[in-house]
Amino acid sequence: MKYIEIIFWVALFIIFYSYLGYGILLYLIIKLRRLFGLSKKFTGNQDYEPEVTLFVAAYNEKDYVDEKVKNSKSLNYPQDKVKQVWLTDGSDDGTPDILRKYDGVEVYHEDARGGKIGAMNRGMKFVKTPIVIFSDGNTTLGEDSIQEIVNLFKDPKVGCVSGEKRIYQKDADAAAGAGEGLYWKYESTLKKWDAEWYSVVGAAGELFAIRTELWQEVEKDTLLDDFIISLRVAMSGYTIQYNPNAYAIETASANVKEELKRKVRISAGGIQSVVRLSPLLNLFKYGRLSFQYISHRVLRWTLTPLLLLLLIPLNFVLAYNSGMNPSNIYTILFYAQIAFYAAALLGWFLENRQIKIKVLFVPYYFFIMNLSVYLGFRRYIKGNQSVKWERAKRG
Repeated sequence: MKYIEIIFWVALFIIFYSYLGYGILLYLIIKLRRLFGLSKKFTGNQDYEPEVTLFVAAYNEKDYVDEKVKNSKSLNYPQDKVKQVWLTDGSDDGTPDILRKYDGVEVYHEDARGGKIGAMNRGMKFVKTPIVIFSDGNTTLGEDSIQEIVNLFKDPKVGCVSGEKRIYQKDADAAAGAGEGLYWKYESTLKKWDAEWYSVVGAAGELFAIRTELWQEVEKDTLLDDFIISLRVAMSGYTIQYNPNAYAIETASANVKEELKRKVRISAGGIQSVVRLSPLLNLFKYGRLSFQYISHRVLRWTLTPLLLLLLIPLNFVLAYNSGMNPSNIYTILFYAQIAFYAAALLGWFLENRQIKIKVLFVPYYFFIMNLSVYLGFRRYIKGNQSVKWERAKRG
């Protein structure tokens, strides 16, 4: 029984650390560094205005193209220094023809559909500016996003800058919107602290930029292109910085079914990334970057979901051994787990009946996040995840 107790507490600690403990540790590190004047915030130089390329890999984006191009042309940055490059990979809905109507927009179309990463590999040879900014066709950028991004590249140690993904909130969001919005707010805070301590561990594909010279062609079967591209920049000795003032807005998934579909794809890509970036697990070689990577990403994609499942039977055995005494810590924790998953189940029940109680959407979304890891792992092992992703339906 002693061994079961040890396994239980170790598992509980890892779970807590993965989702909250690392955030608390980061907060304390940042506070101490600020106290002793060791913290350095990258603020860049407001007068730094190099030429940039806005790079969009698009597939059948006719519903978003006009708004995206107009948004890009309205950003607060010298327009003669902004090049728009669109790769319309396999689009057959008229997207290339719509784009060609606009002056100053370079369109490189290919009938065959090879997936987003294929389009990125193909399109980078058309980028001639020192900085390339990647963005999705269905997102709207904040008006100062380009300037906020390039400001940080004034520091020669910065090789990549990640913007912030924001979820358009409605007054009566469904579980997908409420949960996703809360999740990204928490993630944004962690990224700020990661960046202040050393480096962000992965960029958001909706909006991120790299020094063009640091581009490395990515394997054609890559699922999380933004993650792999940005971390390989960091592994080259540069840092990934984060600027929430540069942001891309998109609507949340239409429902939890669509959000789960998206999360499963990301989880499959996460497992692939852990395998593909295995050298980054070497703490002796990459130091802080490895520590941040393992704490913020690897545990959530591998060990933590497994331990969440293991925790229930372990907790039951320990609670049963105590006679299910209501004052015993194991009994309390067991019933707390049951209550949490019951709340997730109730959130699912209400979601299907269009009843909005946001407090229940948090455990529901948490459950969906971890379920997606199992489903994503199964998909990765089977090898049937296509790089030709279909965008989740949005609300």
